[in-house]
Amino acid sequence: MGKKVAIFQSNYIPWKGYFDIINMVDEFVFYDDVQYTKRDWRNRNLIKTAAGPHWLTIPVLVKKKFAQTVMEVKVNGMDWKRKHLKTILLNYRKAPCFAELKDFIEDLYESINFSYLCEINYFLIKKICAFLGIDAVFRYSKDFDLTGGRTGRVVDLCRQLNASHLLNGPAAKVHMDENLFREAGIEVSYMDYSGYPEYPQLFPPFEHKVSILDLLFNTGKNAPDFMKSPHGVGPVRTGGR
Repeated sequence: MGKKVAIFQSNYIPWKGYFDIINMVDEFVFYDDVQYTKRDWRNRNLIKTAAGPHWLTIPVLVKKKFAQTVMEVKVNGMDWKRKHLKTILLNYRKAPCFAELKDFIEDLYESINFSYLCEINYFLIKKICAFLGIDAVFRYSKDFDLTGGRTGRVVDLCRQLNASHLLNGPAAKVHMDENLFREAGIEVSYMDYSGYPEYPQLFPPFEHKVSILDLLFNTGKNAPDFMKSPHGVGPVRTGGR
């Protein structure tokens, strides 16, 4: 069998579906040499609070007159770390696994000392993968010399990775030219985010599309039981790596 890959921009403390995709492929590529988009998941995510879903947003320095790639975006100071940590701990203090997670989350935020947004995202994603038992292989699109248009670059990247299968998020289907992949002999599939089981969650009604921090505080080491891919024993491999 061939190699399955996923190619995604880095997100700030992503939701559980992002981590399932990481665990379902042989190699996960951070695709951050593309244009940064404002008001997106790159620098913010949601947690549950008594007042409803709440955005945690990293302030960033974005040049107004020049397009920037995700990897070029710098954070605007470090005051946000203390604010985010305080908000997280305050709103999850009554969660079932708060005591189990408190030190881990505090250590995460206290260890952040990066100037670039993507570096912060990489750090947090990798640490959470380790907590979940996901034995991920991470690559970075900036390390490859890519050619072609929007879809062509992704096809070129898959070729250079010797990938036979690309796993996408469902939103990618509207702008993905699958003919280019078929011509290159690369199978394309899309993650199905439906059917996730609910877990004991604070502040009803239940909401799936929040940061994985919500799942961790409410279920702790049992978090994989509420996800779609086996965790704790390494990722689901479809071929060589």
